[in-house]
Amino acid sequence: MERVYLDNNATTKVDPAVENLMAPYFGAQYGNPNSLHKFGTETHPAILDAFDKLYAGVGARNEDDIIITSCATESNNWVLKSMYFDAYLKRGKNHIITTEVEHPAVQATCEFLESVGMEVTYLPINAQGTISADQVKEAITDATALVSVMWANNETGLIFPIEQIGEVCKQKGVLFHTDAVQAIGKIPVNVQKAHVDFLSFSAHKFHGPKGIGGLYIRSGVELTPLLHGGEHMRGRRSGTLNVPYIVGMGEAMRLAQEHLDYEEKVVGDLRNRLEDALLSIRDVFVIGDRTYRVPNTTLVSVRGIEGEAMLWDLNRANIAASTGSACASEDLEANPVMVAIGADKELAHTAIRFSLSRFNKAEEIDYTIEAFGKAVKRLRNISSAYGF
Repeated sequence: MERVYLDNNATTKVDPAVENLMAPYFGAQYGNPNSLHKFGTETHPAILDAFDKLYAGVGARNEDDIIITSCATESNNWVLKSMYFDAYLKRGKNHIITTEVEHPAVQATCEFLESVGMEVTYLPINAQGTISADQVKEAITDATALVSVMWANNETGLIFPIEQIGEVCKQKGVLFHTDAVQAIGKIPVNVQKAHVDFLSFSAHKFHGPKGIGGLYIRSGVELTPLLHGGEHMRGRRSGTLNVPYIVGMGEAMRLAQEHLDYEEKVVGDLRNRLEDALLSIRDVFVIGDRTYRVPNTTLVSVRGIEGEAMLWDLNRANIAASTGSACASEDLEANPVMVAIGADKELAHTAIRFSLSRFNKAEEIDYTIEAFGKAVKRLRNISSAYGF
């Protein structure tokens, strides 16, 4: 087997159909869409078509906004930091509720906001790796400006009860933001059903290009711009529109919705095939009930083997996996999700994440199962932490 890529929660390959649709806008139709001449205006139909696909992909209404950003990290930062201006300075509401297992783009931003006077409640996850709507309800106070909870966890793949949390926020009159990066393209996402006010996404997580994302904003919701300097995006985000990437993200979103059934059935079956084989090995554990996970993700722990050591062996076999979030890959501390669910210190250093896509094949999974088994045997034979 030449190479096997099972790190799709970090990034995905660009779908060839997406790449082909983008190509003309790098050369033949390169105009600035804000220009009044034909070079600019001839890009408008493709941009409008892309926006139609994005709106349909998340269930947005015509009166709502989807603003193009550089990525979900920017989108998350925008929503959270705007709470300082829109809620704290204007209305005295200085409280944000989130979870202990959010992506670093949310956690680090919340920590920054605490340094300037905001208060943040970090809800602990339960033994199943999620939180409940009741936890959110109990945490809301008169000072709460925003609840920010991811739709699906980037490491475990576990799905959070977004619709129930959205209903609580609606009843309490509190704004609700969700980082949907790991949900789009894997499970149905609908902002109306979930009563979401803000939703962040990145194209490269669903087979679009890197360096572009979006932020859904419900109609009528105030949000101070993060970037100033022009009237682009109706004045909500300045900067010349990246036409080829917008076109690519729109098509990637359309294809992601088209493949949802395939994702559930075919990708899910491949994930289960891998997972079942790994679980047949002694002292191997998977985090989270697969019933409540996105269909592509497995976070597995192997007692007695450091995650980085397992990655080394897999990499030598030309298999790409990870120990968790790529945005924290230089941090060799224990896996934070493992710690949050109460795993013992030794086991919390053993997590390996496999994340599949619609481009993976059965023979790649079989090869990975064989290579993983060989790695477990080799590494346990030299492990001082594993007793036989």
